[in-house]
Amino acid sequence: MNLVVGVDAGGTSTRAIAVDATGAVLGSATAGGANPNSHPPAEAAARIASAIERALGGRTDVRAAVVGLAGVSKLSDPAVAAVFTEAWRRIGLAGVVRTVADAEVAYASATSAPDGTVLVAGTGSIAGRIRKRRMTATAGGCGWLLGDEGSAFWLGREAVRSTLEALGRGPALTGLPAAVLAEAFGPSFVDSRDQVATSDNHDFPNSLVTEANRLATARALITKVNAEAPIRLARFAPLVSAAAAAGEPAATEIVARAADLLIATALATRDPGEKTPVVLVGSVLTGTGPVGPLVQAGLAGLDVLTSSDGVLGAAWLAAVDAWGETAARPSAR
Repeated sequence: MNLVVGVDAGGTSTRAIAVDATGAVLGSATAGGANPNSHPPAEAAARIASAIERALGGRTDVRAAVVGLAGVSKLSDPAVAAVFTEAWRRIGLAGVVRTVADAEVAYASATSAPDGTVLVAGTGSIAGRIRKRRMTATAGGCGWLLGDEGSAFWLGREAVRSTLEALGRGPALTGLPAAVLAEAFGPSFVDSRDQVATSDNHDFPNSLVTEANRLATARALITKVNAEAPIRLARFAPLVSAAAAAGEPAATEIVARAADLLIATALATRDPGEKTPVVLVGSVLTGTGPVGPLVQAGLAGLDVLTSSDGVLGAAWLAAVDAWGETAARPSAR
């Protein structure tokens, strides 16, 4: 029996499926995160190889395999690439596996169109220009220090900046600023005089943050945020969504700017007048928050789709490699 394998390997989890020529999923397996930027490359490669082996369940007639890998740029290092090549050799797939960006498999999961755009906004953000199902150019995707505009990281950073601005201006610390302070300092908030108050609601800082200690509170927030890994700012993103849903002007403005930045990032990868599909990927764009609908509205007139399941896109790309353009699209098991 001829088989193909698709893998979607992200930072927190890995999924692999084995598919036959009819598109039927014959086996599946999961493993831990396998982004070689956030996990040791040997560990990442071993996790993917293990998931593939278990999805195959002893079957050996693999015609093609496509791995959609978060952090695929790491494989530009020959030493890292050699680690992955050795992992494929150990499971009998030397020369069979093609490794691509996870955005490529996400795009393929939503459409069969060979050309288009993929816009990703989760913890980070990036847009990719897709030609013949391969990403040929990108916009954004420069990481937390240089970019990731509109992402959960960006939303969280703007939430903290808005809170610091509120502390400086002197308005009542309700809504988003109160929620940020509660998230940063927990249910017990300590002011500059070491006084402690506990409350079950997000308005509790009002009893502690006074005109006399606003500066100390701002400094404490800056210190707290800078002491953590930068990516931890993403945990404040849901607070922006909640405050925007409640109609808070500052949060509504942050959400609108995020949508505008993501739309501009997507359009930067497209030719004027291009009518190919745009595939939206990631929690900021496909979750329940307000950014996704604004982005879709801003791209009105284009064929805007959402990614369904990246592992199915990976398996279909492998099927095209094995059997050509008429290959059956796998369906969820």
